[in-house]
Amino acid sequence: MRRLGLGRVQPVLLVVGVVAVLVWIGVRERHSAGARDTRASILHARGAVDRYLADHEGGCPQSLNDLVTQGYVKQIPRDAWGRPLRLVCPGKHESSAYELMSDGADGLPGGLDRIE
Repeated sequence: MRRLGLGRVQPVLLVVGVVAVLVWIGVRERHSAGARDTRASILHARGAVDRYLADHEGGCPQSLNDLVTQGYVKQIPRDAWGRPLRLVCPGKHESSAYELMSDGADGLPGGLDRIE
């Protein structure tokens, strides 16, 4: 390496490699933190929807706006990326009265990174 004049390149490549690994870890952690925050928002909203169902004899709210107007939550629940959660009522499965989800970081409905 030294004969080719590349002796000084090795430390630079090492530093670039370490920085790349740190950036990759940071991006992964940021996505994981967003998923954790979104799951917490979903749990909070799920409690509000359950209270709504109990008070209205199993009738689902038309939208999350109904939860706000009737005082179950102060504002429309949002995911970690600032988009409102999505409420599907009735749920797709027979055992679920509703589904509450986030479209995930990419914001695409039904994407692979959705959080339910």
